[in-house]
Amino acid sequence: MRGDPITPILNALGRVGAVSSDFDLNPDVVLPENRKLRPAGVLVPLEQRAGGLHVILTKRASHLKHHPGQIAFPGGKQDDVDADVEAAALREAHEEIGLPPSHVDVLGALPTHETVTSFTVTPILGLITDKFEIVPEPGEVDEVFSVPLSDVTDPARFSIQSRRWMGQKRSYFTVPVGPYYIWGATARILRGLAERMNS
Repeated sequence: MRGDPITPILNALGRVGAVSSDFDLNPDVVLPENRKLRPAGVLVPLEQRAGGLHVILTKRASHLKHHPGQIAFPGGKQDDVDADVEAAALREAHEEIGLPPSHVDVLGALPTHETVTSFTVTPILGLITDKFEIVPEPGEVDEVFSVPLSDVTDPARFSIQSRRWMGQKRSYFTVPVGPYYIWGATARILRGLAERMNS
């Protein structure tokens, strides 16, 4: 039987919620009905510490084609070797930060999130059960760090900002934590978790 602080996470996962997308705050965007979305999975790795749960995040390498330098969960597209998006998330976390799948107790999944890069991302929440050596994947991950889960699941810490993207104004959620500026899909997924944990 799981006790706090895991119980609020399980309760949040049990609540009904809608899917999200990078276009949530941009109602004028019309998405083509015949668009092809590729399945992907990201792991939201939770680590128990004396001060409470922490979530592990990565800073993507600055030379990458998609989302360079952004804060992200470990994860990626589902490959042929993956049984499902959960397997993809666990495999990618192993490759990107050195977290063995055997060290993760999967708690559940959040609703999918559609990205501007045409992925349908399933966030998988997993509790880290054993210590492991963090090994950032060379060439893809510049930094691996953790932040208190409470800092990124407090709705009051989120704000909406905007910038020009492909000639149009695009609005998105942000949640700054210390020196890290979390925005885009990662912030939207965390915002969805925050809504569930505080409803």
